[in-house]
Amino acid sequence: MSKIISVFGSARLSEDSVYYKECFSLCDKLAKLGYGIKTGGGGGIMQAANKAAYLNNVESIGINIKLPHEQKLNEYCTKSYLFTDLSLRKQELLKDVQAVIVCAGGYGTLDELFEILTLSQTKLKTMKIILFNKEFFSPLIDFFKNTLLKHNLIDNESLKIFTLCDNEEEVLKYLHL
Repeated sequence: MSKIISVFGSARLSEDSVYYKECFSLCDKLAKLGYGIKTGGGGGIMQAANKAAYLNNVESIGINIKLPHEQKLNEYCTKSYLFTDLSLRKQELLKDVQAVIVCAGGYGTLDELFEILTLSQTKLKTMKIILFNKEFFSPLIDFFKNTLLKHNLIDNESLKIFTLCDNEEEVLKYLHL
């Protein structure tokens, strides 16, 4: 099995966004360690991740979706697949990956994150899930703790199925790289 990490994040962020730059730098380090990158194949965060893989000559996979707007395959994918069904696309994004890194994103990224969290309680128990950027994700984790946990809608174990990392070193340490 090849070493692949799936990266999720917004298609809407430009190359000058701090989130784009952080994602590129992290994926550049992962690619230098021989990890291929799998994304949704679009722009923004997905482009940053695929570009880092492409420039390091490792697998750069785009799992694209046919949408009325936004989703055009970025030029840095060395392999791509086109889906018309979001559910099947999400399954493919998780197939044969060693870890999932979720970066800044909107509703689509949050949809993917929540599905991954739900699946990790049942099917993906060994999947490493990283939320990347404490400033971005801390309010969401506060909601998990202060609302969901407080009202017994999740348990303490549900807070242990992911980790929050703020920099590349934390990600590499968590992945034991």
